[in-house]
Amino acid sequence: MAILKQGNTSSMPAKEFLTFVLGDETYALDIMTVKEIRGYEPATKIANAPSYIKGVINLRGDIVPIVDLRIKFDIGEATYNEWTIVIMLNVRDRVVGIVVDGVSDVMNLEAEEIKPAPEFGVAFDSRYLHGLAALEDQMVIIVDIEELISSDEIGVFESA
Repeated sequence: MAILKQGNTSSMPAKEFLTFVLGDETYALDIMTVKEIRGYEPATKIANAPSYIKGVINLRGDIVPIVDLRIKFDIGEATYNEWTIVIMLNVRDRVVGIVVDGVSDVMNLEAEEIKPAPEFGVAFDSRYLHGLAALEDQMVIIVDIEELISSDEIGVFESA
């Protein structure tokens, strides 16, 4: 996994983001929420769960819900093989897995490098976005993964 260093011009340290791919778009999430990255394994299905909730797995004693973001946001075709990736996240003291097409890099970004997200043109609702950042010749969509996973829309956790 390559580490992409951006210039550090401010006194605040850069924040690290893990980039991942859904369809044709590149997304990023705060690397501090990442517990581990692993291959997909079939999950135990949950009755009456939405199609994007693949079920649950036992991860070293923790029962972990698995959410396929490709299905949730209707991005590409969801296939499951030895290259399918699950990012295990720590969200609000719980572990949840998200299925993505692939994991790319770790990138460091200064706060001023993250631009406000537009209200259109991306699969995620803008309330779940931190913003956009330029990475070489493409834009990276920075996701507020904690807000997204804990939202009523995804429905993995009970509402507070």
